[in-house]
Order: sequence, then C-alpha cells, then structure tokens
Amino acid sequence: MKEHAHSLCALLALVTGFWPTVARADDWPQWRGPTRNGVWHETGIVKKFASDVLEPVWRVEIAGGYSGPTVADGRVYVTDRATKPKQIERVHCFDERTGKKLWSYAYDCVYKGVSYETGPRASVTVSGGRAYALGAMGHLFCFDAATGTVLWKKDLNKAYKIRMPIWGIAGAPVVEGALVIVQIGGENKADIVAFDRVSGKERWRALRDEASYSAPIVIDQASRRVLVCYTGAGVVGLDPTTGKTLWRQQFPPKQMPIGIASPVLYEDKLFMTNFFDGSLLLQLRQDKPLVTKLWQRGGPSEKETDALQSIISTPIIRNGYIYGVDSYGELRCLDLRTGDRLWEDLSAVPRARWATIHFVDHGDDVWMFNERGELIISKLSPKGFTEISRAKLIEPTRDQLPSRRGGVAWAHPAFANRHVFARNDKALVCVDLSAR
Repeated sequence: MKEHAHSLCALLALVTGFWPTVARADDWPQWRGPTRNGVWHETGIVKKFASDVLEPVWRVEIAGGYSGPTVADGRVYVTDRATKPKQIERVHCFDERTGKKLWSYAYDCVYKGVSYETGPRASVTVSGGRAYALGAMGHLFCFDAATGTVLWKKDLNKAYKIRMPIWGIAGAPVVEGALVIVQIGGENKADIVAFDRVSGKERWRALRDEASYSAPIVIDQASRRVLVCYTGAGVVGLDPTTGKTLWRQQFPPKQMPIGIASPVLYEDKLFMTNFFDGSLLLQLRQDKPLVTKLWQRGGPSEKETDALQSIISTPIIRNGYIYGVDSYGELRCLDLRTGDRLWEDLSAVPRARWATIHFVDHGDDVWMFNERGELIISKLSPKGFTEISRAKLIEPTRDQLPSRRGGVAWAHPAFANRHVFARNDKALVCVDLSAR
C-alpha cells in the first residue's frame, strides 16, 4: 500500500510537475552530514522528547572506536577495533531499518605510536555506491557499499611513510568529483593525497605539512571548487582536481598539531579553532581564490582562553554568531565580526577537560549530543542558551577515556531518515525521532 501511494505521487509529479507536500527525509552519508556542514534539513521531527530516556528501535553490539556512524541507501556504516586474539580494525554495515548485519570486514592492524587506542577515528564516507574507510594507522579501503566486496585498498603508512600523529589518522575521506581525498601527513610532499575513487590510482599529492586530525571540506570560492585542509601548520586552499595550492594561512601550533574541528564555512568567511591555539577567522575573496585574516584570538593557556578554544567539537555559525564548546566544556557564543565572547553557559555538558558537544543545525533549533550520551534540543541566540528538551540517547563508556569521569561518548551521531544513530564502545543504537 505504501509503495502504491508513492507510485501515485511520482505519477502526479510527472504529469503535473507538482510534488505533494511531504516530510523531507535525508541520508547522512559522510562526516557531519550530506555536505559536511552539520546541517540537518529533515522535516517531520519531534519538537520535544516524550521521556528522559530514548528507547532504541534496534541495538547491535560493536567494539570500541571514536568514529561516528554514517547512513546511506538503507545501510548504516561504522568502524571499530578488537584486540583479542589479535589486533584488528573492522568495517561494519547494518540494515538501517532492522540493525541486521549485512556485512563486516576485518583486517590486521597493530597500533604503533598511537595514543588513545580504543579504535578508528574517521567516519566511513559513502558515495556513488562505494564506501571509503580510513583506519587509524592509515589503511584505506574502497568497498562495494552494498556487498562489502573490497574494490581496492591501500596501506598508506607503508606507501607514504606517514609521520604518524600521536592520535593516529582521523580525518574522514572526502569525495570530490572523480577523486577521494585524504589527509595523512606522509613524507615527500604527501600530507594530502588524492586517489581515483574508482581505480584507487594516485592522482596527486600535496603539501609538506604534518597532518592534523581535521577532516577536509570542499567549498565554492571565486566561481570554483576549493579543497580546504586544516593541517598541522595552518589552513590551505587547494585545487581539488590537481592539488595546486591556491592560498595558505599560517596557524602554527604552540605545542603540537591538535586541530580536530573541521573548518566552518559561513557565507564568505571561514572559521577554525583548536584546544591550545584559539580561534582564527578568514575572509574568502570572491574575485580570486585568496584569503585575508580578519582576526585571530587565543588565551595564554587552554584554561585561560579568549574567544573559543575547542578540542573535539566543531562549532556552528548562525546569523552572524559562533556557537561552540571551549576547552573545559563551556558552551560559548562569539560575535563573528570580532571574536568577542557574548556569553558562557555551563549546563549543557558537565565541566571537564576536553568536554564535548556535537552540534547539529536543524531549522530554528540546534540539536546537541553531549559526551554524557544526552541528546538536547535547544535554542541558541546572542542572548543565551535555552534548553527545550533533553534525553539520554546512549550510555557513556570507559574505553575512550578510561581514567576520567566514568566514561564518555565522543563519536558524532548521524541524523538520517528521521532517526538518530549513535555509538559508544559497546553498541550502535538507532532511535526514531519522527513526530507522531
């Protein structure tokens, strides 16, 4: 009956050019959503939770990992790590509606020189019927997204002699046109490497920078596509087809490369932040692909901060104001024009070093998933933080941060087809968020 109704709608659209008003549903096929900007466009979503604990539609067991799930074409993808009887990383694919495991792929992966060993960091990127998975030690796989067949694979650490960051390889692959692009910090001008997304053949390599943990994004600037990479030395705009440097802004680390948050695009401006070095705002010129620094602000330490010094959380920008989480969990609002802090709130997540909130922009509201495993519907404005509703989505677990605060939930959730998908180090859950 449902299929028959859908067919009638399609026929009506073809004949009349008119689609009936229906709730919008979307996949979440890569890091921070369809266009990597943390914006959730779906309609027909609850405005307030019915209880303070959200009941899963399904729950499946997985092992540890920092990587958030992704959702595409009726399937959910996530990666994890097991250590017994030997060290392996795994890529899993589950049925979106039932949680049934569709396929799983495991490969040997001994962690060397990597701190915080719970598991992989990068979300699986799904595009054009292929799933691209990047492990913490630099193993890159291209799978048939439906079957799990390995179409090609690369040991990037072996091939490019990665100068391994202390927390491993973390930036999710980005697909642009015919290429899949990764940040790995390899030697011989191989910080950023692009591969043919179908064959796996290297197409270009660029930059001598060390790698950061930040996932690259692709933007439109001066009537062209620009690959923006927040590296261990600064922010760079590259031609995504050739790897040619178009512009560079130095943002050197005081102590160590620690950029985790993705660059945030707002109109013709680009914002970056990290734990030790503070905040940076760039003006994107539109007559040619160049940038100008508007302001840079950082406090004397990660405890005495100015503007915003985020660690894991990528901020969002709404109506000319920046909202993010500072180094010890302080929810803050900045004036985009100056970087001045307008307010601070300590109720969204308990204060702690590296305390985390993942922000998702949804219509008039902002949805937040904090490290205590709570999902919060909120209003954010220059006047302050207003909590509308809060509920437990998943329990924090100890594997990711074993010695502090009884556990955390640090992986970014996926919001797809009116459901939320979240993981800790024991399980992946699916919760219905549709309005009834």
